[in-house]
Amino acid sequence: MNDLVAPSALRPVRTAARCAVAALALAGAAWVARALWQVRLSASGLPAYGLPDQGNGRHRPPTALEDAYHVVSTLGDVVTVLCAITFLVWLSRVRDNARALSGRPPRYAWPWVYAGWIVPVANLWVPRGIVADVHRASAPGERLPRSVNWWWGLWLAGMVSGVGLMYTSSTDNVIARAYENVQLLLVADAAVVGAALAAIFVVRDLTKAQQ
Repeated sequence: MNDLVAPSALRPVRTAARCAVAALALAGAAWVARALWQVRLSASGLPAYGLPDQGNGRHRPPTALEDAYHVVSTLGDVVTVLCAITFLVWLSRVRDNARALSGRPPRYAWPWVYAGWIVPVANLWVPRGIVADVHRASAPGERLPRSVNWWWGLWLAGMVSGVGLMYTSSTDNVIARAYENVQLLLVADAAVVGAALAAIFVVRDLTKAQQ
């Protein structure tokens, strides 16, 4: 089927892929920076005046190190949003191309390209399903790249840990976790960084299949 589709019928994806790869690399670096600051917080030890969140809506002034972590965390959030946008732009384009190549409608309707990440329970498999569907349509008969399963497994590990792109803990709560049990935070950070690196290979593999 691929040979029957004129190149002009396909949306250009190379630039979108490069942007997505760059954003994923930045996101991975941002989470490495968070991890380093969490190690520094743990090494410094809990201040004598207690955790940042004192309970009952009371917060003490942050230390210089805690203040720096807030900055690192905020910059990481900005990079993460940029990463999400560029990845979704790329995914939307390769999905459209996959439909043109196969001549069949995608398994998941277009709203799921976005809603699949935020709808509870469905977000456990829909995004991977969309990526797998794109690969099947772009390279029929070829085995799904291992990078897809590595990416999705690590993404789920980071998400359920509470510090992935879907995390809802406040920065002060993360700081408290760094003081109390930094090991679990670092394991979760490693999963997120690994997912970002694996996603780079996912982008490269699917883009290559459509060139």
